[in-house]
Amino acid sequence: MAILNDENLAKVDKLVPKYPEKRSATLPLLHLIQEEHGYISNEAVEWVAERLDLSPINVYEVVTFYPMFKQKPGGKYAVKVCRTLSCALGGAYKTCKAFEEALGCGLDQTSEDKLASLEFVECHANCGRAPVVMVDEQMFEGVDENGARKLVEKMREGTL
Repeated sequence: MAILNDENLAKVDKLVPKYPEKRSATLPLLHLIQEEHGYISNEAVEWVAERLDLSPINVYEVVTFYPMFKQKPGGKYAVKVCRTLSCALGGAYKTCKAFEEALGCGLDQTSEDKLASLEFVECHANCGRAPVVMVDEQMFEGVDENGARKLVEKMREGTL
């Protein structure tokens, strides 16, 4: 895997010198890599470490600390079901179960057809219409079991 395309490499070349300490560019570099590839590979960790004159463990610590960084490839869609109190009371666990059944995968897994990755997350900050689900950057409110199945249908149709 090429770590970054030419456009993103040019961004790195402009970005890193802006920081008084190279290591401070760790997060932005990881974000660029994840935006391009969808996850942070071991090869990418080593590349960032070399680019910033760090040990790979220093970069790996950042990748494993922040939950937004994925360490394995995911599906075409990222489905994130809120599980905090108001969403849990609103039926988030049933909603999540419906996603599992419709996608044919469990939590923190990717469907076999690579359509979607499913995870529980903490608060989408939209507690008034629970349960709340995000699919990529789109927020959906009041998603019950039937709504979960309909969202999966739209993903399969490519109309989401």
